[in-house]
Amino acid sequence: MAELKLAEPKTDGYFEDFEVGGTLITKGRTITETDLVEFAALTWDNYSLHTDAEWAKSTIFGERIAHGMLALSYSIGLRVSGGTIGKIIALYGIDKLRFTTPVKIGDTIHVETTVLEMEDKGKKGGLITDHMMIKNQRGEIVVDAITKGLYAKRPVK
Repeated sequence: MAELKLAEPKTDGYFEDFEVGGTLITKGRTITETDLVEFAALTWDNYSLHTDAEWAKSTIFGERIAHGMLALSYSIGLRVSGGTIGKIIALYGIDKLRFTTPVKIGDTIHVETTVLEMEDKGKKGGLITDHMMIKNQRGEIVVDAITKGLYAKRPVK
């Protein structure tokens, strides 16, 4: 099984660089209060669970939690940062998306993926389907999904 790690890139991120069963583990990113505030402002999702510390204390979480879509959005950036999978043309889709554990201020998330399928789409690229898990610093899965991306092929020289 091929393993790709951002700390030591072993690929340029072209379609041909991947294989079924290959894995990717990204670097981490710590979620801050500023992240919640800015995401709420950007998306207009000002739900009290994300923005009102006093109200959030009365919930089952006991504190504010990050928007699920914030963690999902950061997962895309984590996957392309460092250039390891920088040859992605487009996100094609997300299936079976589940937000399984709350992300709290101070949590550090990272992404782990395993390639499930690869479909050649001709000269321009190929479609890669993978199992993506966003995990926190305790190794708990916070987001679980099947993602599909269209990747460029290596240019012919």
